[in-house]
Amino acid sequence: MKFLKKLFILYIYQSKEILYLIKTGQIHSRIAAKEKTTSKKSDKNWFRKLVVKAFFTSILIFFTIVYYHQGSVFFNADGSSIFNRIAAFEFLFTFIFLLSTFITHRGISYLVNERNFLSDTSVAKKIVEAILVIVNSTILLFLFVLVPFIMVFPDIEVLPIRIRFNIAFMAILSLFFYYFVERERSKRKLQEKIIRSTRLQKENFQAQLEGLKNQINPHFLFNSFNVLSSLITHNKIQAREFVARLSTVYRSLLVHSEKQLVTLEEEMKLSRAYIYLLSTRFGTNLQFNINIEEDHLQLLLPPGSVQMLIENAIKHNGSTRKNPLYIDIMSQDKILKVKNNLQPRLEKIESTKTGLQNIRRRYKFLSDREVEIEITDKEFTVLLPLLEIQAHEDPNY
Repeated sequence: MKFLKKLFILYIYQSKEILYLIKTGQIHSRIAAKEKTTSKKSDKNWFRKLVVKAFFTSILIFFTIVYYHQGSVFFNADGSSIFNRIAAFEFLFTFIFLLSTFITHRGISYLVNERNFLSDTSVAKKIVEAILVIVNSTILLFLFVLVPFIMVFPDIEVLPIRIRFNIAFMAILSLFFYYFVERERSKRKLQEKIIRSTRLQKENFQAQLEGLKNQINPHFLFNSFNVLSSLITHNKIQAREFVARLSTVYRSLLVHSEKQLVTLEEEMKLSRAYIYLLSTRFGTNLQFNINIEEDHLQLLLPPGSVQMLIENAIKHNGSTRKNPLYIDIMSQDKILKVKNNLQPRLEKIESTKTGLQNIRRRYKFLSDREVEIEITDKEFTVLLPLLEIQAHEDPNY
């Protein structure tokens, strides 16, 4: 019941947030400021969709204008058919005009919102957007319709009243497409962003639970307390260090539990403390090699990723003094590589692959860069992309 109650509260909150952004006019700026392409497929299809939309809109506008001027959609005022060279020209260049309008609308949105062209004042932005849309429409009309028409058909007089009508009609049409079609697209993008964020929080929560389960389960605590008990008897100085490192592990888990990204420097503090606990327990059975480039320390990755990969390596591989388990952690070309030699345990270990799936899914929501896994007969390697964010972005988002 508590889980259902939380879901209901989340649904109410997200719905109110969407309505608030739409009502205040902030939806467009929110999307333009943080919008990223969610898939490579959408990158390839967006222009094709604009072409199709421009084509069918051109048909509708063409016959509307013909009917306004001629009183019929098939015949001119003198009874001749409208389907001639002039009609073909007007339809073609109307299509070019609309396609260029749809493309430049995205540019206007990017200029006004994402590039911080104005302060975040809703009224001022709407006024400037309207002016830019009207000016843009007028320029495109002259470039792609009126000037080409005069050049192709110099003998046909274009009346000033028709020019004024076309300018006014196309300006109104452009405003309609910008404020209704473009804003509707932004609304959908915001809804996708909210759903994406909610799913990311769920995946992050699952990963946190998995990490906590691996660390706080009775088996882990039992082994840690056994090691600590032995150290207290034989080496009190090392026992104090063991307690300090154990405290660091749990403190890091608590501090970073709600973050989506942490710096590599913070992640390695957790990992080094965790490695110390493992090395104290397993001795020379485990061999770690860490080589992190200095300029990579401020790059970002999902919290607990390295610790989870170390845990997986130990879980699925045996280790002895003669045949230790080697785990390499190194960074290169903005990629963190975690590699271990393969020496499977004699006893069968069932793997749900939950840890790797969580890491991959979190990267999928956070970036277009993907986690790569390389498996050979002797080695298992995971490549974690090290991410960067813009100065205006929040790493906790």
